[in-house]
Amino acid sequence: MSDRNIHLVADILTAALPYIQRYQGKTIVIKYGGNAMLDNQLKSSFARDLVLMNLVGIKPIIVHGGGPQIGELLSRVGKESHFIDGMRVTDDETMDIVEMVLGGSVNKEIVSRLNSHGGKAMGLTGKDASLIKAEKLVTEGNKDLGHVGKVTAINSEVLRFLSDKNYIPVIAPIGVGEDGTSYNINADLVASRVAEVMQAEKLIFLTNTIGLLDKDGMLLTGLNAGFVDELIKDGTISGGMLPKISSALEAVAAGVNRVHIIDGRVDHALLLELFTDEGVGTLIE
Repeated sequence: MSDRNIHLVADILTAALPYIQRYQGKTIVIKYGGNAMLDNQLKSSFARDLVLMNLVGIKPIIVHGGGPQIGELLSRVGKESHFIDGMRVTDDETMDIVEMVLGGSVNKEIVSRLNSHGGKAMGLTGKDASLIKAEKLVTEGNKDLGHVGKVTAINSEVLRFLSDKNYIPVIAPIGVGEDGTSYNINADLVASRVAEVMQAEKLIFLTNTIGLLDKDGMLLTGLNAGFVDELIKDGTISGGMLPKISSALEAVAAGVNRVHIIDGRVDHALLLELFTDEGVGTLIE
């Protein structure tokens, strides 16, 4: 390595020091989804980033999605996917597949990748230690979505125990009702509630966009609740971004210091967001 490259690497490492000191011992909740879950290179870099964060004293908690994987398996078994207001209608058979994909193949792959890079990851669904208590989601107009649920409570005790023992919890967004019924829950909403009860320093959403864009396609950052409300009213925020933004606002209102919406298609997006001045997405506080 040339002298110039040696100094460049040293500058990068020393520049990260104040950020490592700032976040040491703090909980950071990451909603893992989008292309970052589908591309092998991105999956590998995500796992390495999480293990590095954990090794320098940060306490990451992962909540993952898996919509494309669920859709693929449903298609393979000859079952058509139906959506109402952007949410998957989840009948009994579909719920079985959701549990198989989210609680099984997707969750275990993430855990395996983290452990292969030297991490201590543990996979969980809402059924484990009653981690995610839920009830049936009632929509406007009383549209029946089947086993689609909303969070009523998060068991923070089990998450604190795992974090204190230096484990990385990896959570599949499957909730359980008082009667033992399983519920398919939006991963953004679960991540938000986990961040709230854990009083996380940050909640980070990995997405397939560079962040929140205005009507001219320009990146918006440094937003507060008032400005976000205006963007919702004028239609700038709509569609699939609405649940993320709503979850972000709820998390900030509940005491989470900052929420970031970042581009999961960027290699090492997490490290760039955490350990540099520039960041790579939209900040809401």
